[in-house]
Amino acid sequence: MTSSTADRLESLDGESAKKGVAVVTGGSAGLGRATVRAFAAAGYDVAVLARGEDGLAGAVADVAGAGRRALGLAVDVADHRAVDAAAAQVEDRMGPIEVWVNNAMTSIFAPFMDTDPEDFERATAVTYFGFVNGTRAALRRMKPRDRGVLVQVGSALAYRGIPLQAAYCGSKHAMVGFTESVITELLHDHSKVRVAMVHMP
Repeated sequence: MTSSTADRLESLDGESAKKGVAVVTGGSAGLGRATVRAFAAAGYDVAVLARGEDGLAGAVADVAGAGRRALGLAVDVADHRAVDAAAAQVEDRMGPIEVWVNNAMTSIFAPFMDTDPEDFERATAVTYFGFVNGTRAALRRMKPRDRGVLVQVGSALAYRGIPLQAAYCGSKHAMVGFTESVITELLHDHSKVRVAMVHMP
């Protein structure tokens, strides 16, 4: 059930990795964009879910430049209906999703008591519920096929809270507990869907 990303993908050198469709949320910039490029280089077709149109266009161009099919979808991961609709669109246009990477996040750099409640809720909606929504959309498709890989991009801050990032730290802590619970359910069902958490330092 649990595994490192490397175990499931076999390699990211474009030779021995199993080809298929990968979805990366928050794939238009930073770590997400690098993840998109890595999957394309490995021979995967890649769907990128993000909000920024310019970043989406750039990520799609990266995938196309690697000779793979690309699909960029403007999606607010905090909206579970939009995420599920995006997953359906990916499968309609590209085929079965083999790998889903939950990476989208947002943060607020401010003391907790100086953070507007609305901003705190928005950060939590994206950074935590975005993972919940992506996980649901992925498993809704992977479980009936009894295959697939779900990757949760976490953080060292999932285990250590620091000043000025209460919303982000709280969301990453919650993601760990949520994912561990989902793993136990998949184990109970003897599912071959595999789950990994990758925590950035």
